[in-house]
Formats: sequence, structure tokens, C-alpha cells
Amino acid sequence: MNVENICILTGRLSKATECRYTSSNKAVCSFSLAVKNGKDRDGKNLSVFIPCVAWGKTGELIDQYFNKGDPITVVGKIIPRSYEGKNGKGYITEVIVSDFTFPLARKTPDSEPAPVDAFKDYEDVEGELPF
Repeated sequence: MNVENICILTGRLSKATECRYTSSNKAVCSFSLAVKNGKDRDGKNLSVFIPCVAWGKTGELIDQYFNKGDPITVVGKIIPRSYEGKNGKGYITEVIVSDFTFPLARKTPDSEPAPVDAFKDYEDVEGELPF
């Protein structure tokens, strides 16, 4: 069985995207994705906030088309890394985004939005999906 590091997340941007450019003029877009994570004992929704990074054209498109609170589905890899900061060495785990989609189709004046199948392009070659 061939195992890969692939994650698919659907959530909402918890703040505005931050798009910067490297010295070689490559775009890097950072954002935090709020994803539902069950409910607490009082029935209130719980969320986790997942840091995400998108490079190149993918990052530029996310920065251009998404704002705080917008829903988005991202596909990427979970990557842990360390960094040196003013308080010493730190660690972070991020999703490096390779693709994205709008989780809901755009509304037309006389229709309701329809959900988009986030798995439509995923080929289940080895029968790994549980559905």
C-alpha cells in the first residue's frame, strides 16, 4: 500500500490572508483556517485553527478571491517545521496548500448554492476511501 501525506480541509478563513513575495518574486500566502471540531458539553460548536501556507499562483489566487470568514476547501500536506524567533527556537505544524476550491457554488438570483464534491478528482485506486 502506498501511503501519502494528503489532507483535505473545509473551513473558513479566520482572518485576512497575508501575501508576501520572496527575493526571487515568488508569492507566499499565509492564512488560518477555522475547521469545525465537534461540540462541547453544552452543544456549542468547537473549532480548531489550522495555519496554512500557499505558494506561487495558488497563494496569489487565494489572496485575491478569499476574505476573512469566507469558506474554502484546501488540499495539501501537513508539514512540521522549526524556526528561530526572538524568544528562541519554536515549532509549528502547517498545511502546505497545493490546491483549493470554493466549497459552495456561487448563488444565482433564483437558486440556492449547491455543495461541491471535494473528492470528485480523487482517484480511489486502492480502495482506501471508507465511502
